[in-house]
Amino acid sequence: MSQPTVLDAFGPAQDAPSGVGYGLALRRPGLSPVVSLFALLLGFSGFALVVPVVAQLVIRVGHLISGGDWDEYVAAASAYELPIGPFSSHLGLAMLIPVSILIVRYLIGVRPRWLASVQPGIRWRYLLVCLVVAVVVLNGALWLSYLVTGMPTFGAGQEGWITFAFLLAVSAPLQAAAEEVFFRGFVLQAIGAASGRQWIGVVGSSLLFALLHGVQNPALFAHRFAFGLVAGTLVVVTGGLEAGIAAHIVNNLGAYGYAMFTMSISQLKAVTEISWGEAAWNIAGYALFGIVAWIVGSRLFRLPTTTP
Repeated sequence: MSQPTVLDAFGPAQDAPSGVGYGLALRRPGLSPVVSLFALLLGFSGFALVVPVVAQLVIRVGHLISGGDWDEYVAAASAYELPIGPFSSHLGLAMLIPVSILIVRYLIGVRPRWLASVQPGIRWRYLLVCLVVAVVVLNGALWLSYLVTGMPTFGAGQEGWITFAFLLAVSAPLQAAAEEVFFRGFVLQAIGAASGRQWIGVVGSSLLFALLHGVQNPALFAHRFAFGLVAGTLVVVTGGLEAGIAAHIVNNLGAYGYAMFTMSISQLKAVTEISWGEAAWNIAGYALFGIVAWIVGSRLFRLPTTTP
């Protein structure tokens, strides 16, 4: 007979209730709304504490390898003038996955696999198809906007673009997936568990997602809020995170890729405002992707949208 551990004090993990939508998967019998709200508070505390600590640790490791003045190195990394800057930020944000898993398992008491989908777990074939759809639709909308508003000037690539590209290819998908697990997974489900309405979770998680992106003008805020609404709606109508993860990965890698050959990664990071025209084109691209991803999920894969 195995010896009890400290984690056993939290009780056994449960499965999601039967026949509920994705946004209510954490609403297990006996769960108090107060616990769900405390879970949200704990989650955002982890966001504020764990993410920057891990990012700083990665920067310190980079400095040990590169050497030079510490203050200058940190300033350049923080401004994304060095490849270690976005790499460290992405690895820090990747910690939102274990933060979400631990809170769901040991505070809410539900098996974390229900964060992925109502089946439960990641539906890998659908995720891969959504990646292809996102590449076609989001890039198509972007190039259509270029034809209407004017083409940017493409260059040979910023200094050190090969290193930037390699580290971003490794870390940006982790960052995108982690933000989806945290905002469209844990936060949306925790709000749904507290309120009993999964659409409140969609709107609430989208608002928090947009607000936590820092300084931004109304058009940029609307752009980010709209992305959250599309991704949040997709988890409800497809029953999982796959479409949102795919769109987030393609959107972020595309933004970095175009920036490396039209301006620079540091200039992209410094963006705090866009025009309403730019926002409208981006939102239209997200909406079109959402429609196609929903059709593919419901018609081609016949995805379940409620728990068994």
